[in-house]
Amino acid sequence: MNKLELDPRWTIVFAGDSVTDGGHRTDPTGLGNTYPRDIATALGENRPRIVNAGTSGNRAVDLVARWSTDVLAFEPSVVSILIGINDTWRRYDKFDPTTVEAFEASYRQLLEPLQCPLVLVEPFLLAVKPEQAAWREDLDPKIEVVRKLALEYDAILVPADVELNKLALEVGPATLADDGVHPSAAGHLALADLWIQYVLTP
Repeated sequence: MNKLELDPRWTIVFAGDSVTDGGHRTDPTGLGNTYPRDIATALGENRPRIVNAGTSGNRAVDLVARWSTDVLAFEPSVVSILIGINDTWRRYDKFDPTTVEAFEASYRQLLEPLQCPLVLVEPFLLAVKPEQAAWREDLDPKIEVVRKLALEYDAILVPADVELNKLALEVGPATLADDGVHPSAAGHLALADLWIQYVLTP
C-alpha cells in the first residue's frame, strides 16, 4: 500500500498492548503517555481523531476477544496494530508460549473484518539483559508473520524492530527501553517518528 495522505476527517485507531496503552483510560485526553500521543502532537491541531485501544498485557488472541467493542465500534478510517511481544514474553516469564501458527491465526482474525487502510507495526525487542537474546528464537518468526500479512493484506509495514535496533546501536538499547520492551519517552518518540515516516505522505 502507498503512504496515506492525512485527512482530518479520519478516525485512526491504535490497537495493541502496553506499548500502546500508556494509561489512556485514566488520561483525560484518552491518548495515554505513549507513541499515539506523540503522533497526535506531531500532527498538530488539524489532525484526525486518534483513538488509543491498547491494553497492557495483551497478546494477539486478547485483541481478538475485544476487537468488536474496542476497534470496530469506532468505524475506523485507519487501523494501526502493534502486537506480539507478549506472545513471546509469556513463554519466558510464565511458561505459557504462543505458537507461530496460533499467533498468525489470531492476527488474521484481526485483519479479516477490516475494510480500511491497515498499518502493521513490527513487534520489537531491544535486548538489554543477556537472557533476552534467547527471545529472538520465538519473536523473529512472529515478526516474519507480521511482514507476510502486511504483504498479503496490502498493509503499510512499519519496520519497528529493524529501525529501533539500528538506533539502539547508536544510543544504547536502554535509552530506548530500559527493560528491552517498554519504550522510554525517547523510545516512544522514535516509534512515533517511524510511524509518521512510513505511513504518511510528507
